[in-house]
Parts: sequence; C-alpha cells; structure tokens
Amino acid sequence: MQKTVLISGASIAGPALAWWLDHHGYRPTVVEIAPALRPGGGAVDYRGPVTQDLLAQMGVLDQLRAVQTGGTTMRFVDERGERLMEMPSDFAGGDIEVPRGELSRILADASGDRTEWIFGDTITALHETDSGVDVTFRSGLQRTFDLVVGADGVHSTVRRLAFGPSFVSHLGYYVAGWEMPSSSPSGVSLNYNVPGKLAALGDGGAFVAFSCDELSYDRHDLDAVRAILRSRFAGLGWEVPRMLAALDTASDLYFDQICRVDIKPWSRGRIALVGDAACGATIGGMGASNALIGAYALAGALATSPDHTTAFKRYEELVGPFARRAQKGGDMAGRFLAPRTARGIRMRNWMNNQEWFIRLSLRIANDRGAKIDLSPVSAQPRPSARQGS
Repeated sequence: MQKTVLISGASIAGPALAWWLDHHGYRPTVVEIAPALRPGGGAVDYRGPVTQDLLAQMGVLDQLRAVQTGGTTMRFVDERGERLMEMPSDFAGGDIEVPRGELSRILADASGDRTEWIFGDTITALHETDSGVDVTFRSGLQRTFDLVVGADGVHSTVRRLAFGPSFVSHLGYYVAGWEMPSSSPSGVSLNYNVPGKLAALGDGGAFVAFSCDELSYDRHDLDAVRAILRSRFAGLGWEVPRMLAALDTASDLYFDQICRVDIKPWSRGRIALVGDAACGATIGGMGASNALIGAYALAGALATSPDHTTAFKRYEELVGPFARRAQKGGDMAGRFLAPRTARGIRMRNWMNNQEWFIRLSLRIANDRGAKIDLSPVSAQPRPSARQGS
C-alpha cells in the first residue's frame, strides 16, 4: 500500500515535495489555507547547476524559462530620481528569475491529478500514534496520514503545533509589497533611501523596507498594516506619496518582518519541516533554492531509507549545512536595503559602484548556490510512481 503524506503549504516547497514524493511512489496531499494558488508575489530566482538539474528532472525548466523576468536591475536614486548606484540584473536574478506565483502554478501543474489538493483549509491539531498522524482541519475534517510535512513558511502552522511557538528571530527590519502602476523602466527597479528606510518601484509594483524593533500586530489585519506603513513613511518625498496612496486599493498587500528560522532538529516523530518552515530567511536566504533542494532530498531520503526516522535524519544531515550557510545572506538583507545612517547609505553606494566588488559579490552568490552533493539521496522511481504507471 502506498504511504500517505500530508503537506501543509502550496507555495514552492509544498508542490515540489508533492512531485518528488509521487515520483517515488507515495500518495501526497497538499493543504493550503488560501482558496487557490496565490498569484503574483515578488520574483524569486534559481542559480547554479544543482537547481537547474532538479528543475530539468521535473520537466519544468523550459516552462520557467518561458516566463522568466530576465532579472531586475536595482538602480538607487536620489529624491530627484538621479542615479546614485546600480546593481546588475544577474546579481539578484540568478540564472532564472520568475514571479513567485508563476513558479507555484508551474510546480503545482507538474504534480497534476496525482496529488490531492485541499484549498481554503488549514491544520488545527496533530496527534501522532504508532501507525500515523491523526490530523484535524479547521473545516472539521479529520484524517490520518502516515507522515506530515510542514512546507508552510517562516510562520509555519505545522512547526507551531508540533514543536512550539518560538524559533523565529527578528532581524531588525520589516518589508512590504503591493501592486501598483510603475513609472520605472522595464526590467529596472528604482530604489530611494533615507536612513533606515527604502522605497522602491519596479515591474512588480511597490516595495518598502524599514528598520524597526519587533512590532506587536495582527499580520492578517490589513488596515493595521496600512496604518503602520503610512506612519513609517509619512513625509517622505520622491514617489512615496503616490505609493502610499495606492495602499487604499491594494488587495495583495504583503507585510512581514525580516527574520530567520532556527530550529534543530527538523523533525519530530512522523512530522518534518522543509523549506522556510525549517530554515527560512525572509529575504536573501536563497529560499526558493532551499525549498527545491529540501523537497528533493526529503523525498529521496524517504525512498532510500528503511524508515522515516532514518530518512528524516539523513535529509537534515545533508541539507542542513547548505541551508544554514544560505541563511546568512538574509542576516544582511535589511542593512543592505536600508542602512540605518546616511553614512551607511553613502558607503553602500560607493562599494557597489566598484566593479571589483560587484564581481566578488556575484562569485560569492553563485558559490552559495552550487555547493551541495545530492547523490546520497538519489533514487530511481518506484514501479508505482509517475514514470512507471
């Protein structure tokens, strides 16, 4: 009998894990709190041969190339719009940069009808037994699965229910994004700084970041979020007044702290974590790569191990060092986007106007995306899996 696996979250790690589990003969179910796959969202990128190979094996590489943005040039400007510094598109865009919503859709479509999808629901209780995990959903549905995996981001419901409410470290900044018409050139984001704050406009709409101690607020209360953003950015020039005015009609408003998830181990009994739920960093932590690599390694470890306990341990031993190295990029993201002093802004701009520094930064970024050997968890699909049916 095929083993059943419940996956919480349908962004990147969830659909990718569903594909690889099906590939190895498991029966995946994905539950997502949103009523459908989330459209839009900022661009995410993949760089290096490891992720390119995994996307090719999944049969989605050409589809992603067809919708890639081509990367985004980050141009920092003064209040009059005059150029101060510019980061080339391959610095942030990697080998492939795609909108997050398009990536989720393509990964989910690849799983097709071999994955069960439950939208508009979420897990409210987990009870582990000797033979499985009894799961209660918000809708009242109750089911039992052999294994449960949290692929539900830095604010993971599965992690909270199975491990407790902590493990998230605030890194001193908040970020927000929303759709609105942009006056920036295509493929270019225009970025404006004052000490401790960033306002940016690009093809993806508006984006802001600001330095702040951890706030107490309901992140699902969009009116409260709008009030926070207006108070933090009131009185600024450049395009900021127009950006704040667009908040009134923004239906896709995103707001969160820049944070890092620190938890060991990534599993407890029959429950495991993958992607941002296990090792997230809000920005700059190679989240898309960690999600894809983690999904492949977790499914492969389950397929090549005698039991789930051994598999979960092997998966973390392989992916953990890579993921935690990648997280370090997120530690510096806020300070790069919005230095807290005018001197810090000038120093960042000067450094990034030096060609040698850009080359060094690109080499470091590319190296971070290449250093992992996944051969220990490589496995042929089971006869009942996708390629054998």
